[in-house]
Amino acid sequence: MNFLIRAATKNHCRDIARMITELAVYEKMQDQVKISSGELERDGFCQNPFFQCLVAEVPQEQKSKDGFTVVGYALYFYTYSTWKGRSVYLEDLYVMPEFRENGIGKGLLSTVAKVGKENQCVRLQLAMRNWNTPARDFYAAKGAQDLTVSEGWHFLRFDGECLDNLAKEAPHD
Repeated sequence: MNFLIRAATKNHCRDIARMITELAVYEKMQDQVKISSGELERDGFCQNPFFQCLVAEVPQEQKSKDGFTVVGYALYFYTYSTWKGRSVYLEDLYVMPEFRENGIGKGLLSTVAKVGKENQCVRLQLAMRNWNTPARDFYAAKGAQDLTVSEGWHFLRFDGECLDNLAKEAPHD
């Protein structure tokens, strides 16, 4: 199968938003998706973008059964480790089901790694659902280490009212 991996542009935001919803359905969390293509455009294609994104495209003659040529994406951003230095965090890697097993996921992941290395990142990190065995096997085959057991890390989140309350506790000038 022919495909091209390239940096996303503003014009890809509708396709990215569509695939974010598809991924959320797969992860049984579609009620959690609140992002719109407009927000993706605002946050990813401004002077200081909050994220970077790659898209996978197939030729028109290989389009999906629903007529899409953008069939995958990898959304990532840079972080910093106080122990190791520059890092890249892969928020999402998604390939439409009918295009899986064609090297597109590997192409997206490898390109994120390449971009990270070009920016002197020393590691690529990601999180995944504990039941997603196909993804866990895919990443493990590429050499990913599961830090849950080996290092005992837990990922935590503050959002909504908890985030609001925490922010209110900040010292005032």
